[in-house]
Amino acid sequence: MHAGTANQVANPNTVVWNSPGIWATYVILTGVMHLVLLSMPWFSTSVAWTLTNVVHGISMYLFLHTIKGTPFETSDQGKYRYSTHWEQMDSGTQFTAARKFFMTTPIVLYILASFYSKYEFTHFVVNTVILLLSLLPKLPQLHGVRLFGINKY
Repeated sequence: MHAGTANQVANPNTVVWNSPGIWATYVILTGVMHLVLLSMPWFSTSVAWTLTNVVHGISMYLFLHTIKGTPFETSDQGKYRYSTHWEQMDSGTQFTAARKFFMTTPIVLYILASFYSKYEFTHFVVNTVILLLSLLPKLPQLHGVRLFGINKY
């Protein structure tokens, strides 16, 4: 334990995602992003919903599945240096409330984007690809797996 820290957890990344404040902030920021896209007069409603889904899916993929390690000094002695944020969440325990929430959100966005784009083929394909990009890395079977050695180190 480091002197002067009030945290009792070796890696705060493992528990921070369970906070209702994080969930509320995540939902509010996603909603604000959608309202900003929707307020642009050159975007139709279907384009705004699809862009919301795309920006959300890509940003969450990059943040949860490509960034590794911890953003602060911890007493774990490098244990999590090769783990992504998703792998660190809840110390790797599957199907916790936080993991369910972060798996449900892309599904809800996909349903909304598909509905408001009236299932138009182009929007439907883009939204489906983004859904797969969002959900496949979260599956328990892919926990710790690096396809083709990408993001191994």
